[in-house]
Amino acid sequence: MHARSTFVALALLAAGASVQANNLLDQLKEQAGAAVNSQGSSSSTGNSSGGGSALSNLSLGGFKMPAIGSSTVGSAAGVLEYCVKNNYLGGDAASVKDKLLAKITGQKKQENDFASGAKGLLKGGDGKSLNLKGLSSKVKEKACDYVLKNATSLI
Repeated sequence: MHARSTFVALALLAAGASVQANNLLDQLKEQAGAAVNSQGSSSSTGNSSGGGSALSNLSLGGFKMPAIGSSTVGSAAGVLEYCVKNNYLGGDAASVKDKLLAKITGQKKQENDFASGAKGLLKGGDGKSLNLKGLSSKVKEKACDYVLKNATSLI
């Protein structure tokens, strides 16, 4: 009987975790929609990252995403490299990364940021950073999508 109640408790915990993951995804979608809508209604995002997108204000699983802008091209390109290499992104992500790399060739700081990004460390223009290595696969996937969407606007 004790084993049965333990099993039921574990099943309830697993169901709760699944609901929480779905709620996180719903929150992300809502925030993305709100960010896109607010971008359309204002002429400037007002952040100091040098051209960052309104999507820069998203939270992902309790992590505030670093702002991506023209000062973080190297980091974004590196993270795209990390995401493609680890199969979190496919499609045109490699092409976007290559176009970003072409923009930073010869810029030592941006090249160093690329190297860090290729190891999974996203550095934002707002001084924040996020290490993707410590995140769950689902959150890494969302973070990679976030970087790709923002990096595409930097090309």
